[in-house]
Amino acid sequence: MTLHYSLLEDPLIRIRPPGGGPARGHRLPDVLAALAANEVGDFPALRPHQRHPWYALLVQLAALALHRTGQTEPLTEAEPWRDALRALTPEHPDDAPWCLVAPPEQPAFLQAPVPSERPETWKNRIKTPDALDMLVTSKNHDLKGARMRQAEPDDWLLALVSLQTQEGVLGSGNYGISRMNGGFASRPAVGLAPQGGWSWGRRWRRDLDLLRHHRASLAEEQGLPAEGGLGLVWLVPWDGRASLAFAALDPFYLEICRRVRLMASEGGTLVAHLAGSRVPRIEAKARNGVTGDPWIPIRTAEAKALTLGARGFHYKLVCDLLFGETYRPALAQRIEASEDSEGLVVLAQGVTRGQGKTEGYHERRIPLSRTVIAGFRRRQTDRFAAMAAGRVRDLGQMRQVLWSALAALFDQGTQRDKASDSAKDKASRVANRFEHAEDARFFEDLAREFEAEGAEAQEAERLEWLLGLAARAEAVLEQTLYAGPQSAERRYRARTAALGRFHGALRKEKSFPLLARHYRALAAHSEIAHEPV
Repeated sequence: MTLHYSLLEDPLIRIRPPGGGPARGHRLPDVLAALAANEVGDFPALRPHQRHPWYALLVQLAALALHRTGQTEPLTEAEPWRDALRALTPEHPDDAPWCLVAPPEQPAFLQAPVPSERPETWKNRIKTPDALDMLVTSKNHDLKGARMRQAEPDDWLLALVSLQTQEGVLGSGNYGISRMNGGFASRPAVGLAPQGGWSWGRRWRRDLDLLRHHRASLAEEQGLPAEGGLGLVWLVPWDGRASLAFAALDPFYLEICRRVRLMASEGGTLVAHLAGSRVPRIEAKARNGVTGDPWIPIRTAEAKALTLGARGFHYKLVCDLLFGETYRPALAQRIEASEDSEGLVVLAQGVTRGQGKTEGYHERRIPLSRTVIAGFRRRQTDRFAAMAAGRVRDLGQMRQVLWSALAALFDQGTQRDKASDSAKDKASRVANRFEHAEDARFFEDLAREFEAEGAEAQEAERLEWLLGLAARAEAVLEQTLYAGPQSAERRYRARTAALGRFHGALRKEKSFPLLARHYRALAAHSEIAHEPV
């Protein structure tokens, strides 16, 4: 078998320039040079769930190459980048570790050598890159499987990156990566990015600088060697029987989790051959995903990496990640004193995984104002945390008030201590839709309170939001009244009970103190206005 599809010599990776235009193939060194010059618009072959794994690989690979060659700044030309990448694999002058296809006794890109095996005899043979990828689809409802039959080399490359750097456990012999909290967890990413488009180059440069400047502290925190550690895990042969020790890795290590080899078929197309393993490639179970990944927040109480749930980056989780004490922020969330922080946004990405399934790709962008950025920079976010926590509580309380009113409606307004299961289920579905709609606008509304100057102005902003929240919840209730009982007697009773519960709860001091005071003041003003002269 000869070498095929060299990332260092063949223009395999399609790039579209900023502002649009036709896509053109580039070598990997060209890609890194284009990132350094901020000349990458997007990667046409990149699927949404592959965005972070591909981005992380480009950052970590560049950080490894610059450290190995002693460079202090990102290189601006392709040929020096090619030399720097080759310096990572001096034992392989033929560039086998940078090729998609290589003889089985040699490493190929993200593929460990299997010197005593013949991959073509492995039972698991995959003909399309989307079937190789880490997504698990159910009956082809959400995303059709094995449909990329006219795939390009970069389709295979990106699927391979996705599989090897963000996959978890999937059945016997299929182990996951080290950078997640458990086999059924996920590899989420939370960081900061320049606002406006993807800004691949600016974001890449920012995170590359962060990694390089904090390399020593990352190594010390994780107990990894500052020099001499294994950076490219696929260089080491793997027969599936032995794991690598975590302590032997470089702080910027790029891992693999599956025994896979790409081969070129007789027709020139690529196919993938996979075999199981008895152990994971990296023994890091006890670390609970705390591996120094610069984009993963750590849950402080248990020292565990963030695992993304089915709700994705909902408003409660994001408030915790940004302002709470539950999570230690990821390195990529750090704002350095020397950097230009104009127009930064929080970028959160991740695939929700489960046992034998994936439950969706989640991505959220939250713009940060100058006031918030200044607070982060000075490590003074207590005021923001209090505002965010108050709104999280109020929105949760409003959902509960709406749910209670809906349960009364669907339960025909009967005086019961508990609603029926059917009424509860219907109420939950409607209340969840309301909460989801509020989630979408939560941080935009919160930003106005952040920017208000003085306690009085901040309270006015909170009251305005609460009044709008109550109005939107009431509108949902009004719309749902038509789905309640249809007989005249029951309809009247159900609607009266639902509206009574809703408006009564809004005026309770315990539920919404600020709102209750506002309604009392309105009532008092109305009484004064109607007193006889």
